Amino acid sequence: MATGTSGASPAPSGRKGRATIADVAARAGVSTSTASLAFRGSERVRDATRDRVFTAATALDYRGPHPVASSLRRGRTGIVGIVIAERVGLAFQNPVALATMDGLSESLESVGYGQLLLPGRATIRERPEPFGSLPVDAIVFATRGEEFDGLLPTVRARGVPMVGIEGPHADDVTLVEVDDRGGMRRLAEQVAALGHRDVGVIMRTTELGHSRGPGPIEPITAGMTTIANRTIHGRLDAVARVFPHALRVEAGGRDAAAGAEAARVLLTRPRRPTAILAQNDILAAGAIAAADALGIRVPEELSVTGFDGVEIPWLDRQLTTVRQPLRGRGRAAGRLVGELLEGGTPDGVMLPVELVPGTTTARPPRGR
Repeated sequence: MATGTSGASPAPSGRKGRATIADVAARAGVSTSTASLAFRGSERVRDATRDRVFTAATALDYRGPHPVASSLRRGRTGIVGIVIAERVGLAFQNPVALATMDGLSESLESVGYGQLLLPGRATIRERPEPFGSLPVDAIVFATRGEEFDGLLPTVRARGVPMVGIEGPHADDVTLVEVDDRGGMRRLAEQVAALGHRDVGVIMRTTELGHSRGPGPIEPITAGMTTIANRTIHGRLDAVARVFPHALRVEAGGRDAAAGAEAARVLLTRPRRPTAILAQNDILAAGAIAAADALGIRVPEELSVTGFDGVEIPWLDRQLTTVRQPLRGRGRAAGRLVGELLEGGTPDGVMLPVELVPGTTTARPPRGR
C-alpha cells in the first residue's frame, strides 16, 4: 500500500500560475507518486492518505493533473484500449464477457489505469482512426477467440504492447489462453463413459452483431478449416476426437433462445441424439428449455452439457459443464499489461479448467 508521512508541509508561497501535483504532494506530506495514484483512484493508496491529498488539492484550488501535460511528461496516457468482439450493448449481454471485463478492470484499476472500449467488428479499412490515433498505452484484445488480424498492422504501428485473451495469435501478442480443448475433451469423454453414442453439438455462432436462424445439421468436422475462431474450432475438434460421427448445428445467435432453436433442429429429427454438447452454458440452458417444451426429460431421455461455468439463476438444475476462470483470465491480462508497460517481457499464460458434474447428464435411455 502506498502511504505518506504524517506531517504536512505548508503551501508554497510566492509562486504564480496553476498549482501542480508536486505542490499538492508537498502540502499533504506525501510523495508526488502517491498523490498521483490518489487522483487516479488507485486502491494502493489508503483512505486517510487520499483524504489528505484531496484536502490539500482543495486548499490549493488544484483540479487534477493536466491530461496533456501529464501524458507528455510520462510518455503515457494512463489508458488501456480494450478491443471487444461486438458493439458494447451486445458484448455486455454475455456473462462471459462481463466476468472477463470485471477481472480485467479490477487488475488495471489497481495500478491506476483507465480503460477505453473499442468495438472491433469493423475491418481496418472501414474504420482505421480509433486504432491509429486514440491515446492509449496498450491494447487488450478481449474478443472471445475472434482473431481480428486486420487490426494488428495499425496497432503495431503505434508501438504499444498488445495482450490477447484467446487471440489474436501472433508473435507480438502476449496471450492469456484457456485449456478449451482439454476441458471439452474431458467433458466429451465423460459423456462417452456414460454410454452415449448418438451425440449432437450446438456450435457457437461464427457471425457477429446480428441474429439469424440456426444452421443446418452437418457432420461435426464439416468445413473445420474455414472456422477462424480458434475457441469454436478447438472445442469442436475436441468433441470430434471422442465422437467422430457427431452432428452439429450452428446457433443463430448467442442467447438462450438461439440455443433452444438449434436444439430443436437436433431433437425433431427422426433419430434424435441422446446427448447434446453445447459450446457454452447459455446455449445449453436453451437446449434444456427446448427439451422441456418438447416433453423430453433431462437427463432421463437427454443429457445436456455446457462450457464456461457461468451462473444462470433461472435454470432450475445444476448444469454439467466445464468451469473456466473468467475473472481470473481478465486479471491475468491486466497483470501482463502492467508487466509489459514496466518494460518486462512476460510469457503468455495457459489457465486450467475444471470439469463440474451436474444433474443434466445420465446414462442414455435403454436400447440407445
